[in-house]
Amino acid sequence: MRLKDKVALITGAGSGIGEATARRFIAEGALVALNDVNTEGITRVSRELAAQGARVIVVEGNVTSKSDVEQMVENTLKEYKRIDILINNAGINKDALTKKMTEEQWDSVIDVNLKGTFLCCQAVFGPMSEQKYGKINNTASIGAYGNIGQANYAASKAGVVGMSWALALEYARYNINVNVVAPGATNTPMTAGMPDKVRDMIINSIPLKRMADPAEITNAHLFLASDEANYITGQVIFVDGGITIGI
Repeated sequence: MRLKDKVALITGAGSGIGEATARRFIAEGALVALNDVNTEGITRVSRELAAQGARVIVVEGNVTSKSDVEQMVENTLKEYKRIDILINNAGINKDALTKKMTEEQWDSVIDVNLKGTFLCCQAVFGPMSEQKYGKINNTASIGAYGNIGQANYAASKAGVVGMSWALALEYARYNINVNVVAPGATNTPMTAGMPDKVRDMIINSIPLKRMADPAEITNAHLFLASDEANYITGQVIFVDGGITIGI
């Protein structure tokens, strides 16, 4: 098992890529702390995993709140005594053309996607630096390249990339690897309500001519969280079916 007895804190674990990551990590031997503001989703996931014999806890909290994030980390440490892996997966989108985008739409997306990622990275630094080991995987997106109606989302995801590069430099001396997984179009609750016309247009633009399954994004998280990636830091791994080729 590639993550045997490693402790992983996963945000946004109540559905989609976060849920798939939790399931894969547990299958690889990890001990997992799950976080999501979606109470119904995180309760379902934790109960299903526990019923399968997995060691898993739920750490409540909103990633946009520094005190909540610090409590999430404290509760994880209380249960498992260490944190080896952080998967920053929590994210939202609130699309609108720039001329119509409200301040709330801008602030909420930046708060969750960028500030939330920063706060979680900041909070795990203490325990990871003390143990001289850590793997942090932040989530960007092909949306970082920009898309009509997604100025807020693009800014947040491009910010995650730049921030992760800075943290990779800062954290390297403590043997903490910081990398980014940037998914392309993926079959998740976030894309479930997409009109068929839009979905078809997106699929036609992907060289592999299909959207990703969440488990395929999880493969990248697993590799970067494992000791196979000990010499990899500050990298952005696009899991996008080839859509960014040529951009």
